[in-house]
Amino acid sequence: MDTIKNYIDGKWVVGGSGRTFDSINPADRREVIATVSAVDKSDIDHAVEAARKAYKTWSRTPAPKRGEILFRAAEGILREKDRLGALVTREMGKVLKEGLGDVREAADIAYYMAGEGRRLSGETVPSELMDKDMKSVREPVGVFALVTPWNFPIAIPAWKIFAALIAGNTAVFKPSSLTPACAYELVRILEAAGLPPGVLNLVNGPGGETGDYLVTHPGIDGVSFTGSSLIGEHIIKTVAKPGRRVTAEMGGKNAIVVMDDADIGLAVEGAIWGGFGTSGQRCTAASRVVVHKDVYNEFLDRFVAAAKSLKLGDGLKPATDVGPIVSDEQLKRVLYYMQLGINEGAKVETGGQHCTHPGLEYGYFMEPTVLTGVTRGMRVAHEEIFGPVVAVMKADSFEDAIDIVNATDYGLVASIYTRDTRKAAVAERDIETGIVYVNASTIGAEVHLPFGGFKRSGYGGKEAGGRGGALDVFTRWKTIYRDFSGRLQKAQIT
Repeated sequence: MDTIKNYIDGKWVVGGSGRTFDSINPADRREVIATVSAVDKSDIDHAVEAARKAYKTWSRTPAPKRGEILFRAAEGILREKDRLGALVTREMGKVLKEGLGDVREAADIAYYMAGEGRRLSGETVPSELMDKDMKSVREPVGVFALVTPWNFPIAIPAWKIFAALIAGNTAVFKPSSLTPACAYELVRILEAAGLPPGVLNLVNGPGGETGDYLVTHPGIDGVSFTGSSLIGEHIIKTVAKPGRRVTAEMGGKNAIVVMDDADIGLAVEGAIWGGFGTSGQRCTAASRVVVHKDVYNEFLDRFVAAAKSLKLGDGLKPATDVGPIVSDEQLKRVLYYMQLGINEGAKVETGGQHCTHPGLEYGYFMEPTVLTGVTRGMRVAHEEIFGPVVAVMKADSFEDAIDIVNATDYGLVASIYTRDTRKAAVAERDIETGIVYVNASTIGAEVHLPFGGFKRSGYGGKEAGGRGGALDVFTRWKTIYRDFSGRLQKAQIT
């Protein structure tokens, strides 16, 4: 691939900084996926200016017409699904079937939001007065800064971009500097679908420099961020003010509850997928499994055996179950938590090491890891690790299990495996997370319902979905009263 440029006001341009950075294959750090041109502050100024200029026309373009462009983008994504899925795997590391799923999810949200172009519904309600009507309508917010992570390098940008655009906003998009090639491909597809100049702008550069300048730019009306709680909270404190829309989808310390009446085989499958899918690098990863004491030993034996059977490797190889960690920095973070957990008294049942076996020595591979002896007060029990590490914790009762699930500052997603419908219903009510699964893993959200969490997991609005979801982030409500009586009428005054 040639050097990736930035997309500003409908043109692919070299960044004014004169600097470049490389995107590296985490399965083999010798492979450079792409070299990327980094922007400077003047480029971001230009991108915001272009978005503000385009907003005047784009916000007045009929929403069904905006939807037609998104529909063509969905078709374009699917035409290139195989190539894009392989790129996701090469640039981010997840296994190919997950890379293809990343791309499919982007197409799904494009189709969904394209359809919203013919809804974007408000309300029409009766007035208490004669010859008067009333309605509420959605309006776009303005220019958004969209800041996205590396773990879903096509799907999460698509969640934000398509929702923002269908609502009539324009945007400046800053992807992770670990996955710029995937971002480039998504923007290229939108360009080919007929998106007008300035409606979407792409700027590349490091988060601390490029991202901070973008989200604090006075020309930005809203910020939508996905990433760590630490960075998200920094953005919230820095950016949030009256008149500026800020939403942040952040971390999780998610748990699967396995009750004594659960289908243990099904629960093991769900915990393996939840804990080690995407090498544990999902905000929805099941990093804790809380097991009823009566089935704890059976579950642990089967879970550890299943974890040991997982094959590490390059995600493009069909036999691979678990790919690499995304970067050396992230690998070091996971290894730090391994040592921390051991120091706190946890026991490593399997894994726990950086794997450098022949064929893996040039990648950032971490063995699938199972910890036991973890109590709720340990840091490994309540801090996000973001790697293939699962703590199996023992619960004395159903109530104790729910207490353990809730004993963190996060509240994104949780799951319960049980055949008892009463316990399932109580868990749905009492678990303090934005998403709850019953007899399914913590991974698998669908795009037509809101996605997001409570507590430190989310702020300001949800991703995906329509009403209650992303459309509420990217629109603002206007209420309109029209009196056609020809005389002064006073509401609530008789």
